[in-house]
Amino acid sequence: MISVGIDVSKGKSTVIIMKPCGKNLTKAFEVRHIKKDLEQLSSMISELKGEVKIVLEATGIYHLPILQYLNEKGFFVAVINPLEMKKYKSQRLRPIKTDKQDAKTIANYGLDNWYHLKNYVIGEDIYKELKLLGRQYAHYMRLHISNVQELTHLLDYTMPGLKKLLKGWDKESGKNKLADFVEKYWHFANITKLSEEKFVEQYNKWAKEKGYHQSQEKARIIYNLAKEGIPTISRNQASIKMLIMEAIRVMREVDHTLYKILTQMKELAKSLPEYEVVRAMGGVGDNLATKLIAEIGDVRRFHAGKALIAYAGIDAPPYQSGQFTGNKRKISKKGSSLLRKIGYEVMQSLKSHKVPKDDCVYNYILKKESEGKAKKSAKIAGLNKFLRIYYARVQEVYSTLTA
Repeated sequence: MISVGIDVSKGKSTVIIMKPCGKNLTKAFEVRHIKKDLEQLSSMISELKGEVKIVLEATGIYHLPILQYLNEKGFFVAVINPLEMKKYKSQRLRPIKTDKQDAKTIANYGLDNWYHLKNYVIGEDIYKELKLLGRQYAHYMRLHISNVQELTHLLDYTMPGLKKLLKGWDKESGKNKLADFVEKYWHFANITKLSEEKFVEQYNKWAKEKGYHQSQEKARIIYNLAKEGIPTISRNQASIKMLIMEAIRVMREVDHTLYKILTQMKELAKSLPEYEVVRAMGGVGDNLATKLIAEIGDVRRFHAGKALIAYAGIDAPPYQSGQFTGNKRKISKKGSSLLRKIGYEVMQSLKSHKVPKDDCVYNYILKKESEGKAKKSAKIAGLNKFLRIYYARVQEVYSTLTA
């Protein structure tokens, strides 16, 4: 048994090679994440006599270059969850934090858990691309929310209450009715200087040009709001118009990027065998199906449905001490927060839309609510069941394909 422990950092790694009983085959040495250094490391490992397993800790994206290189060379590479490695490191009575010591600890972990190590299988390119797109979508969505809040803040000065009347960004079309309207009028004074009939006429003409629904009633409501509203900054102050127009420009850039990313994600997701199965599940539309697949990835990498539950961080680990067994346990939240968020959106969609009466997840949520559980807790319980069904159905699809 030969364990190669690798402590990964940005752009480089510290490596040590060990055998059982603490016997070092090499001193700790550094390897840069470039072809020349990785080729030398690969040659060194190939010359070792005996069964070799390489062990490294997952570190966001920093470990990917060395993982991919060694994986393509055909070596056994185990990627350890950082939480699990942290627990292992905490067993030392005298904690020491250096790259060399961490590499040695990782190598020892490999020896101590030799028969439980699993060879990491890099997912297909389509899953990797979806994952990257999904994470970037989440990043730009945070920017989108921030931009909406900033524009709303500015409109509180010039058009208070308007945001409630006009729809914002539409994921399907990429349009933003609120931004389009504010770009044209931006201050209540620009509306009230017109007669009601003239504004209604202009509104419907604007809606037709932009591809929105024409409505005299909506136009009159906006006009009455403008007459009754009290702007706290004058239309004559040029800075406020500049700030509003800049907020709209930035919002459009972000929304355009979101639309492009989501469109690309849909095209990739629809090429996967599981897409139609996931899409047919209750509460899952095109957008949510795409985001679910992007965050979960290849479901075959999970050994069981409970592993997917743990990945989402909605498992409730048992707590027992002596004769006491805890029965009011909370979810661990030690998993993908993004998957929890997407899953909760699915549960909200399931509750707010009409679904078949025999939908087992929907009925399970209702059952939990009838038992006295809070609505949020009932949805989390429903998500637990949903992910188990997701796992089983997608596994069945791949089993059928390989049969």
